[in-house]
Amino acid sequence: MEGHHEHLDAHCVLCYLALPVAVVGVIALIVIKLTSSKPDLKRSQNEKYYIDPKENNERKPFPSILDPPSVYMSIIVPSYNEEARLPVMLDETLQYLESRKKADRSMTYEVIVVDDGSRDRTSEVALEYSQRYGCDTIRVLTLERNRGKGGAVRLGMLSGRGKVLLFADADGASKIDDLIHLEKALHKDAPKEGDKAVSVGSRAHLREQAVAERTFLRNFLMHGFHFLVWFLCVRGIKDTQCGFKLLTRSAAAELFYSLHVDRWAFDVELLYLAQRLHIPISEVAINWTEIDGSTMVPFFSWMQMGRDLVLISLRYMVGGWKIEPIPK
Repeated sequence: MEGHHEHLDAHCVLCYLALPVAVVGVIALIVIKLTSSKPDLKRSQNEKYYIDPKENNERKPFPSILDPPSVYMSIIVPSYNEEARLPVMLDETLQYLESRKKADRSMTYEVIVVDDGSRDRTSEVALEYSQRYGCDTIRVLTLERNRGKGGAVRLGMLSGRGKVLLFADADGASKIDDLIHLEKALHKDAPKEGDKAVSVGSRAHLREQAVAERTFLRNFLMHGFHFLVWFLCVRGIKDTQCGFKLLTRSAAAELFYSLHVDRWAFDVELLYLAQRLHIPISEVAINWTEIDGSTMVPFFSWMQMGRDLVLISLRYMVGGWKIEPIPK
């Protein structure tokens, strides 16, 4: 009898422990569902226009990704306090694109620099390129407040005119020459007009060297982040965070109208959505160089990304976030 009572006591203890855990879990799920929201697609009146420096700074409306494409490629460059690094990236990118255009007249393109609420002269620097090349080639979308990299890329993508759309970091760490490899992979997965596909640049082949050069803390955070990505959101992609991704127009519209995350973890949600929607994803090895001057604070940014990964998984699981229909 004594052993039987001990077994009952242990069972009661487990019940008492499980009850508060279950209550906390239910409360957390309710809070997650109630605090979830639709993607932030709102723009101020000024954010709906770009400036044409060649026509007395006339304001002209951005088109919509729902409009038919009018150029082959749009390149979106999210930029926050990038007045120093942006010119180097734009010079390399424009030289590459112009050389391709001379060899192939069908290689029409635009570059959209999205100034994400910078406190420096990022917009002014980008507008100098609009003055030089014309706003049919380079347009500047100046956001009135800092939305985060994901928010900046989203609004840039939704303003693009291209059949295919690339987003590339303003630091120029990803080499623009590798764009052709992403294009080949994309067109293999999406051979027909209207097909959906995503091609992502990858630094996974450089990971061994990066691990050797980084501090123990950064390596610990990196491995923890990769585990959470694999466990919670995206499997089969070795490098989700490289800022060099190419999408077909139809894929960009479907994914960015549903994208919720505004900050660093937006890449993970983008690929999570693509996998849920069965959009093909190709991972392509690219050349990449670490560039000084990043605005990312390693510890706090990694912690924020870890939190966002958990929220991405939970919010879609409980229905707080949903895949939104493309507006008609």
